[in-house]
Amino acid sequence: MSSFDTVDTSTTVPTSTDEAPEAVAETAPAAAPAPVGPTFHELGLQQQLITALERRGIHHPFAIQVSALPDAMAGRDVLGKAATGSGKTLAFGLPLLHRLGQDVQQGRRAPRGLVLVPTRELAQQVHDNLAPLGQSNGVQFAAVYGGASMYRQIQQLRRGVDVVIATPGRLQDLINQGECTLADVEIAIIDEADFMSDLGFLPVVKELLDQVRPGGQKMLFSATLDGEVDTLVRRYLKDPARHEVVKPVDSAPPAEHRAYSVSFPDRLKVTEQLAARPGRTIIFVRTQHGADRLADNLQAVGIKAEPIHGGLPQSARRRALEAFTDARSPVLVATDVAARGIHVDDVQLVLHYDPPADHKTYLHRSGRTARAGAAGVVVSLLLPDQVGQAKRRFRQAAVNTDVSRIRPGDAPIAELVASGVHVEPVERPVRPSRGGQGGGRPRRDGDRRPPRRDGERSYGDRPARSYGDRPARPAGDRPAYGDRPARPAGERPAYGDRPVRSDRPSYGDRPARSDRPSYGDRRPGGSRPQGGNAGGRPPRPARSY
Repeated sequence: MSSFDTVDTSTTVPTSTDEAPEAVAETAPAAAPAPVGPTFHELGLQQQLITALERRGIHHPFAIQVSALPDAMAGRDVLGKAATGSGKTLAFGLPLLHRLGQDVQQGRRAPRGLVLVPTRELAQQVHDNLAPLGQSNGVQFAAVYGGASMYRQIQQLRRGVDVVIATPGRLQDLINQGECTLADVEIAIIDEADFMSDLGFLPVVKELLDQVRPGGQKMLFSATLDGEVDTLVRRYLKDPARHEVVKPVDSAPPAEHRAYSVSFPDRLKVTEQLAARPGRTIIFVRTQHGADRLADNLQAVGIKAEPIHGGLPQSARRRALEAFTDARSPVLVATDVAARGIHVDDVQLVLHYDPPADHKTYLHRSGRTARAGAAGVVVSLLLPDQVGQAKRRFRQAAVNTDVSRIRPGDAPIAELVASGVHVEPVERPVRPSRGGQGGGRPRRDGDRRPPRRDGERSYGDRPARSYGDRPARPAGDRPAYGDRPARPAGERPAYGDRPVRSDRPSYGDRPARSDRPSYGDRRPGGSRPQGGNAGGRPPRPARSY
């Protein structure tokens, strides 16, 4: 593999993120000096897109965008290597919008662009960042992922879209049902290819890429390009333009890394103290059950925490991520599956409650903080038998940190708690229901009773009525069952008094039928041959098994 075209972000443009543009507008101007690189207009981007970016507070391209945009807009295959939070979404999203926006189609149509991502959250966040930009030049997007309503996704595809942002599994299901086709795809993009490889998605990705239009443009972005990712590059990318963003500090995220050894009973207590600090905190655990259990423990002590993992329905995962983004629930307990889909600025602390499986997972977890030029702290809580393996992981990740022994309330913990910065929660507006009465879920059949007016008696105010309080039936209304008069004689005879029918003979008195031969006489000759050799039939040969 040939060398990459590299860009040093310490001298060209500031490293930032495009996954949350609403936060970039607040943090980017104060976090870095004015960039000196080329503008979007000098890179040749459409004016509609430039105006849409400026409305979202993005005025200058980031490092990976400066490097990759010219080749991507020219139609070349692009291979990008950049760490989390370096601006990859706009690096492939802007060329996609630029090229498809030159020939916008209307009505029912098959997708001409495809973006494959590993997780549901990442699919939704890529859609939320690119779809508003697509409104400026008429490019329509659809997000397709599991855990959401397949019916709505099918209806959107039938109406016609230009770009599909999808996870591989759900997209393959829709193709098998005949609801989507990739035959017209001109631009195919694979984001977080290394994470797809870790999740085992690459066989499905290969099946999907085999269905796109031959000779179309392909772009692949990944933090690492080894193993199966390299096989994907050599099979589908033809003479790709290679671009890499070089950070000032190797591949380690620009955050302060700390590691502490704690006993098993003290680990939860230390976690509660760190989670109670002001600001947003992400806590990573190993299992789904562990995420639910730790979130319940934090909520039991008054800390607003929400779990997020692959076992939750998509609606619950989205609500948890929205509450964390708005700081209404400043603590998020996540598993590794959800790590790549969390793109939120101003995360001040990442806490490794359970150690990651390898150094790449450690870097991806830690990349949730110190974004958009902000500071961040990464804390690892290690049990005594996990210290040795954690030190090897730190060396592989090029992280220089010592492991010290602590207990709840020690000075390092108090220092971290005091350094937290409060983030004001943002309340989302309540969406009105379809019936026009407030927000929340649509009304069910049992909810359609109108509210009672003032002074009207409620259901609980009705006096109890006992069965024995009913008045007796007035005499003469209806005779009791035993007092009913007997049936008048002659109206209808009793069952036992009905006469026997004499116009039909009984069963035993019916005469025998003489017009039909008996069963044995039905064969010609008046008899039926018996078994064996009777009647001259040759014996059957013995059957062998």
